[in-house]
Amino acid sequence: MNTLEGSLSILKNPAILLYILKGVGFTLVISVIAVGIGILSGSVLALVRNYCNSGKSRIFKWMAVAYIEIFRNTPLLLWIFICLVFCPSPEFFTHKMLGLSSVEIKILFKAAVALILFTSSVIAEIVRGGLNSVAHGQFEAGHSQGFHIVQVMIYIVLPQAYRNIVPTLLSQVITTIKDSSYLANVATIELMARTKQLLSSAYNYNGLGTVNVSDVFVLFGFAALIYFIINFFLSSLVRYFQKQAA
Repeated sequence: MNTLEGSLSILKNPAILLYILKGVGFTLVISVIAVGIGILSGSVLALVRNYCNSGKSRIFKWMAVAYIEIFRNTPLLLWIFICLVFCPSPEFFTHKMLGLSSVEIKILFKAAVALILFTSSVIAEIVRGGLNSVAHGQFEAGHSQGFHIVQVMIYIVLPQAYRNIVPTLLSQVITTIKDSSYLANVATIELMARTKQLLSSAYNYNGLGTVNVSDVFVLFGFAALIYFIINFFLSSLVRYFQKQAA
């Protein structure tokens, strides 16, 4: 058996494939949570930064500006390590669940918090760009119909803003899925972390007794293929729905 055959035999092991697929599941869960909360909190930050321009409300604007600029202009990996050390973990996340130990659950929670904080700051600027793309006449049209400012935002401005930022927001969603691989640096259990763990013990599965260069290419190449399939499918799905709505 040559080294490449030995490396490919790793992926023929059903237990290995199941282990990797569980990592894919955790990657998707973390990414969905980060993007979902990121869109909600990012939208609030964008609204505050754009429209809290008078009186005491300007304090909230500068708080939003500070948050966005600090997180957006510093590395995600830095905040992962900061949250790992300083972020408290709620009691709910100190128990075993999802087949993970209590330590792994706590680390996963803290790393996910860092990803949420970082993603929120980036999405806030994306949403702000969408808000700025809506003509001011839309506000006047809403007010002329008797809508107050909150109704104008919910029913007129935000739907148009979100429609305008779909391509950019999709790009950020894909980036978030890929950025989840940074969590492998703190020993979490998403796809990249599991790939690294498999590589370190590849000698147990390739039938050769040693870790070879081909193991690196096969395992990380397989992980790259999974990331590509997920993101390509997501892009294609969004394009399909855009065409249907056009």
